[in-house]
Amino acid sequence: MAWRTRPSRPISVFGYARKGFESVRDAFVENLVRRHELGAACCVYQDGEPVVDLWGGVRDAATGAPWARDTMVLVFSTTKGLAAMTLALAHSRGWLDFDERVSAYWPEFAQRGKEQVTVRQLLAHQAGLFALDRPIGRNTVRDPDRLATVLAAQAPAWEPGSRQAYHALTLGFYQSALLRRVDPERRTLGRFFHEEIAGPLGLDFYIRLPGTVPNVRLARIQRPNPLKVMLSVSPGLMLRALNPRSSLFRSMVSAPGLTTHRERVYTRDLEVPAALGVGTARSIAKAYSVFATGGRQLGLGPDTLAELAAPAVPPHNGLRHEYLDGEIPHSLGFMKSSAAWSFGGPGAYGTAGIGGSLGFADPETGIGYAYVTNRMGAALTSDPRERALRAAVPPLRPTVVRV
Repeated sequence: MAWRTRPSRPISVFGYARKGFESVRDAFVENLVRRHELGAACCVYQDGEPVVDLWGGVRDAATGAPWARDTMVLVFSTTKGLAAMTLALAHSRGWLDFDERVSAYWPEFAQRGKEQVTVRQLLAHQAGLFALDRPIGRNTVRDPDRLATVLAAQAPAWEPGSRQAYHALTLGFYQSALLRRVDPERRTLGRFFHEEIAGPLGLDFYIRLPGTVPNVRLARIQRPNPLKVMLSVSPGLMLRALNPRSSLFRSMVSAPGLTTHRERVYTRDLEVPAALGVGTARSIAKAYSVFATGGRQLGLGPDTLAELAAPAVPPHNGLRHEYLDGEIPHSLGFMKSSAAWSFGGPGAYGTAGIGGSLGFADPETGIGYAYVTNRMGAALTSDPRERALRAAVPPLRPTVVRV
């Protein structure tokens, strides 16, 4: 289906929105027409069935190539939610206790003040390990044993459990190192996700993008206007972003860059589980749908799902981030709904990525939701395009979770 806003500029949107969800399709069109969307996709599952699956716009602004049904895109920190699913699965298999000390599984971790850090604190961004004193390059990232040695040697910035700071890049590295020590096959997080979640569910999503995926399937990322970014954040946050000694700056430079030059489009065969996920909205929504509806396809246990839906346990000094503005609770690797970023009901959990993408599960209504885009927005929280789509999802009655 295609909508024409004026003869010289057709706006093409493909896919479907089932009866009762037409408002989501209308909001998707509005994004392309009036909210400066370039290319995007949105998918909603309810009770395990897809009710919205839309894509449209342009995959590559330089060539005008259209966004296709199988177009994949880098989703930045929305990757964190898919990464957190691997630890949830490890919990269901009895490999991991969220309230156990990390060092019980990873003895080398117990140094420089980290001896008592629990898995729950680590996954909630409360361990004070948001930056690395020793910068790492791609060779270190590609060697999990070498990387684990660097991670274990890092001292926390404060008493673990006392404060919260977004572990923008380091969280995924710590998750992978921990998973390797509880998984009998010692798989990295990216490999575990591919074999135990993406494979069984038929997901078009990679935490480590292989070289076999052709460039024509990948949307070209368009960075936001720097002036718009400056106007969208507080002066204090902007100063912290520009100060090489600030916690914010240090948290963002712990690992190699996320994208490369034009010919390669994306970084290949590099596993950064907190930020380098590449895939479709359909796959993200389907994964969250499984979590929202009892998790039978993955063998998730009810105790695990109850843990994910439970309220976040705040640090001793409250939820305010150490270097970001606002209060956003985190739990077990996921974001929780809050006043600063509201999505779903009180039991909902998910993650958002810089630039606008978002995926989440709402167990109360059986919703799995995802939005992805290749034109990065300037807002740090709740992008207007995504917010319009989420607001268009009709109010739903609580669902009966099948276990």
